[in-house]
Amino acid sequence: MDNLTHSLVGALLGQAGLKRKTGLAMPALIIGANLPDVDAACFFWLEGVEHLGFRRGITHGPPALILLPLLLAGLLWGFDRWQAKRGKRPESRLPVNFKWLYLLSFIGCLTHPALDWLNVYGIRLLEPFSSRWSYGDTLFIIDVWLWALMGVATWFSLRREKRSGEWKRPARLAIAAALIYIGLNGAFSNIAWRGSHSHYAFGADAEVIVSPLPIAFWQREVIVRKPEGVWQSAIYTFAQGTTQLKPVSTSVCVPETITRNSEIDAFLFWSRAPFAERIEDGSVVLRDARFYDPRARDRFTAALPDVKCEELPAR
Repeated sequence: MDNLTHSLVGALLGQAGLKRKTGLAMPALIIGANLPDVDAACFFWLEGVEHLGFRRGITHGPPALILLPLLLAGLLWGFDRWQAKRGKRPESRLPVNFKWLYLLSFIGCLTHPALDWLNVYGIRLLEPFSSRWSYGDTLFIIDVWLWALMGVATWFSLRREKRSGEWKRPARLAIAAALIYIGLNGAFSNIAWRGSHSHYAFGADAEVIVSPLPIAFWQREVIVRKPEGVWQSAIYTFAQGTTQLKPVSTSVCVPETITRNSEIDAFLFWSRAPFAERIEDGSVVLRDARFYDPRARDRFTAALPDVKCEELPAR
């Protein structure tokens, strides 16, 4: 998920009462909820789309989820002591307890892979023990409804706290509502998967992806791989069922040979629904059917230089 969602989850956990456990609890929860995304630093040394094969891996796996909170707790504890020595420690701050700092940092970090797993992008939950990608196919990577729910609840909780009212209850209700919302979306993805199988009579071994759509959480894009290798998609709605399957792209081609390089290797390692497409200038690129929307497709593309490509007939 996006970092605003991760931050709001950390803030809500604090407003639910956890921030009273120790000083600097809110930074521990909010930073901890974002900390696994430290792998974004890979953009400084990786080229092109090589980051696709690196991110959501080593910093999201079990060893990192133990070590990163320890590092964060140590930094926050040291910051508190540094402020105290300089006489700049806020008087209103609660005493800092290292054990609670670590536990809250750990809780924050745990929420990160749990949320990342919910979308179609994928996450390697057991890295470095296993490089297998896992997918929840439940929420779009940016969910404005979660933003609204958690943002309003956080604001309302802080407002009540400032006015000496009951401030924990709004945050707890929002957490419960968010979990119900996520559960309902998971159930709807399952209904869409089963409904599309029933409608199109896919075989048991068919490759089918149920992708949540932005804003329209009541709809799913059903992406299926046909036997000849062409990816097709349809829209499933709870009220109307499944629309007609159409090719994701009408310019799909089959490369005769591929000269591998680091970008192509990273793309194929990450991709769940890869296909080759001839674009307007005649060159061939690798794309992923999950991210073929015009607003996102160019961010998930690997060039195939000097490739001979056999065009498939439009379907």
